[in-house]
Amino acid sequence: MSELVITRIFDAPRPMVYRAFTDPDQLAAWFGPVGWSVPRDTVDVDARVGGKQVFTMVNDADPSMASPVNAVFTAVVENELLVGEEDVSHIPDFGAAKLVMRLEFHDEEGGRTRLVLTQSPFPAEMETGAREGWGSSFTKLDKLLA
Repeated sequence: MSELVITRIFDAPRPMVYRAFTDPDQLAAWFGPVGWSVPRDTVDVDARVGGKQVFTMVNDADPSMASPVNAVFTAVVENELLVGEEDVSHIPDFGAAKLVMRLEFHDEEGGRTRLVLTQSPFPAEMETGAREGWGSSFTKLDKLLA
């Protein structure tokens, strides 16, 4: 098991990038790698400690392929930090019962935002696919923020 860390600069101010993760309409518009969608009616976000983030990613080509996310926020600082725990015990070969995701939002020059995403514990053999998935998702987020 390892820690997956991805840093990405977005050409948008911090509150705008933060909202893309906490506003259900925006989350549904960008989340998931290319070829996957998040139906708006599956999204529920309550961005406070103890609040939930629930949604389902659905494969565009084969809607029977779905990946539900059901996380609980453990730390929330508006426009700065989101930390959530997801029960992943149902995922074969994951090797852990809980996955912790930490999103840190930092100001960058020119009104941009540096996002630092950390997921742990993370199975090393799933890391490449996860990096590619996040990169693909973030390409969709770039278009939404433009």
